[in-house]
Amino acid sequence: MTGVKSPTMMDASRYARQLKLNRRHMIAASAGAAGLAAAGRSARSVRAQDAVTLTQWYHQYGEAGTQEAAARYAAEYSEVNPDVTVEMVWVPGDYSATALPAALLTDDGPDVFEGSPSLAMVDAGQIEPLDDLFTEEVMADFNPVNIAAATINDSIYGVKMLDDLGLLYYRRSILDEAGIAPPTTMDELIAAAQALDTGRVKGLFLGNDGGVSALIHIAPWSAGVEFLDAANNEITFGNERTVVAYQKVRELHGSGALLVGAPTDWWDPSAFNQGLTAMQWTGLWAMPGIQAALGDDFGVVPWPALDGDGSPATFWGGWTEMVNARGQHIEESKEFVRWLWIENTAAQQDWNLAYGFHVPPRISAAESAEPLQSGAPAEAVTILNEHGRVLGPLWTGAMNTIITDALSNILNSGADIEETVATAAEQCQAELDRNLA
Repeated sequence: MTGVKSPTMMDASRYARQLKLNRRHMIAASAGAAGLAAAGRSARSVRAQDAVTLTQWYHQYGEAGTQEAAARYAAEYSEVNPDVTVEMVWVPGDYSATALPAALLTDDGPDVFEGSPSLAMVDAGQIEPLDDLFTEEVMADFNPVNIAAATINDSIYGVKMLDDLGLLYYRRSILDEAGIAPPTTMDELIAAAQALDTGRVKGLFLGNDGGVSALIHIAPWSAGVEFLDAANNEITFGNERTVVAYQKVRELHGSGALLVGAPTDWWDPSAFNQGLTAMQWTGLWAMPGIQAALGDDFGVVPWPALDGDGSPATFWGGWTEMVNARGQHIEESKEFVRWLWIENTAAQQDWNLAYGFHVPPRISAAESAEPLQSGAPAEAVTILNEHGRVLGPLWTGAMNTIITDALSNILNSGADIEETVATAAEQCQAELDRNLA
């Protein structure tokens, strides 16, 4: 799908100079976080003495054109703010788990960077509160879910850059021929997957792990379960509804209707586009490729409710821009974040829709984006706003590992579901207590 037009291109000489700087930073990035920090020091030293230089980090996006776009936004800000130069640094490799955490431990980490705000980052003094960027008018232009996901100890620590969600895609022609309506409950989904399984075409693709990574959060959410109560610092998924949800996942897993062993995993639409499966769980980002391959022969729904007491669900993902609390130019960094991710509607629509396919987090930017106004894209925006769920900044990677292992043991090792869920909840509570101590 064609996105909105990109902002005006910078002049050729500045663009060439910016790309040269980016190549230098990419070479440094390949040497690890220490090299990135050194590149930041070098960049600062060669700039004009009277100018402020900010470094802005991105992880390596897979969509073609994103690196050039990020460099363009940085250069445009420097054009309209001559006393501030923004150096965009494109970080290949393990950004979230290795490069960024290591850099934030030093005095030469990036001034502005993307990621997910966490309690650990706040406790370590690594991220700056951005409450002053969120006026009443700005707050009203972001969905409360996005505000809550960046709020820790009553302060807002980030501005959302893009919103992602998961969707259950289905082939209209295949379901129509079989007389099957898009499923609205887990029982309907299991029945549909079995009925649509012809052997050559499987009923449903959830990933090559049989749905472990796709459903660890979605299944309990569809049962009406929250994983964590931040107000009371309590893990809340250790209950009967989670047990029932994982029981249905086990039933689906054992149905024989799931595609396993596809050439690519759930995040890629190839299996769906090639007719290997009648339904697939994947992201909004896959929609342009599906439209190119299938035209209008597909539809989307959220993950079905567990039952009449549950509700449809999807994840509310994406990246958030933050400011380094140990940076030398905090106020200038905050102004850059304000300009790019709060005020600059054109850049936000360009970033979200001209390369990959995402939802601009600002409500007004999404509502005025032409590609999201009708058809399946508009349905996806409604699904996100009505059914999107987040884990929140108190949830950690260690907790995620605990429940991933739990569901894997339930599906692949026949573990007792009630006992496994209870143990996982106890382990996650212990992890939460350690983090809050």
